[in-house]
Amino acid sequence: MEGETSWFSHCLDDIARDIGEFDSFSEFSDEGNKEVTAVSVDSILPDDLVERILAYLPIASIFKAGCVCKRWHEIVSSKRFLWNFSHDLSQKPWYFMFTSSDEPIGYAYDPILRKWYGIELPCIQTSNWFIGSSCGLVCFMDNESRSELYVCNPITKCCNKLEKPPGLKFSDYSALAISVNRMSHHYNVSVVKSKQVPGNFFQWDLSIHIYDSETMMWLTPLTEVLTGWRAGDESVICDGVLYFLIYSTGGRLPDNRHGLITYNLSSRSTNGLLIKSFIPVPCSLTCGRLMNLKEKLVMVGGIGKQDRPDIIKGIGIWVLNGKEWQEIARMPHKFFQGFGEFDDVFASSGTDDLIYIQSYGAPTLLVFDMSQKQWRWSQKCPVMKRFPLQLFTGFCFEPRIEIAP
Repeated sequence: MEGETSWFSHCLDDIARDIGEFDSFSEFSDEGNKEVTAVSVDSILPDDLVERILAYLPIASIFKAGCVCKRWHEIVSSKRFLWNFSHDLSQKPWYFMFTSSDEPIGYAYDPILRKWYGIELPCIQTSNWFIGSSCGLVCFMDNESRSELYVCNPITKCCNKLEKPPGLKFSDYSALAISVNRMSHHYNVSVVKSKQVPGNFFQWDLSIHIYDSETMMWLTPLTEVLTGWRAGDESVICDGVLYFLIYSTGGRLPDNRHGLITYNLSSRSTNGLLIKSFIPVPCSLTCGRLMNLKEKLVMVGGIGKQDRPDIIKGIGIWVLNGKEWQEIARMPHKFFQGFGEFDDVFASSGTDDLIYIQSYGAPTLLVFDMSQKQWRWSQKCPVMKRFPLQLFTGFCFEPRIEIAP
């Protein structure tokens, strides 16, 4: 066994040396037709051993390995390899960071290798588009007309354009979410639309639109008028339940400016008014970010001062158990200072066990590991060198090669 491990290690070193020279997927694709001579054992190894060796590589190297030659491409594209890879628990979610420029140029961060890769996102045209992700697929919707709606795999670049739900462009606020079934790879896309009732600042028309990839049709199972609250741009689907934040519009001012609404996508029943599902947030928040971590709803929020709720004094992480919030962690002060303690709003997303938190004003990225309860900075993103005076944003996604929209 020791000899086999040493031999595998030697083969991996050769492969890594061959395909590890390139830091971006696009760079490797451009050079893919060059002759490769670094791996001499390839010609004498059977396919099953090559498959075992390639399976040890991180996803970035696997994707590049498929560009080396026809044989490797067939191996990493085979159903057996993709099935085994889809059950590989060692993969961790990536974070894509890009600038606020007209072109969404950015880099994806691999937390295992602690390395940034330059990749181009398909479909999306500007960084202010609505974005939702689940199980390797990412959904993009344009922020202005709401007429462009896509689901894609950012690693393989496979993309599918969806028909837009009716009346969406007439909304004042929209929240986008996607949920992918890990077994069937079917998915649902939800859009929560909120529009002010004409002549009444305190009343807002709210509607929920659901797209089913099996039927390829949109349904609008719910429309309702909220008084004193409106929906915003923050929503997520966890275990068949749609969660979205609502925001106070004044009137009888509540204790907190934010609240949470739930809607069961399976039963599509509200048992009366939607507002009856209202769950108060755990404290006064400057902003809240919702995410699905292993089918549990997690919220990262900026904690507002008691006398000045618009001034941030810290950042907390909570998980929803039933209708009760459980605090998981608070950002230590040394990280809070380095993160930007005067930014009352920020970007944050996560999946699996990782939560990413990013300041809009700088490309610094903070990572929190839920399983180990550890905070750490990522490696410095190279986007800063190219765009030093830009605003930055980003989103989390699972790097997968076996799933397509």
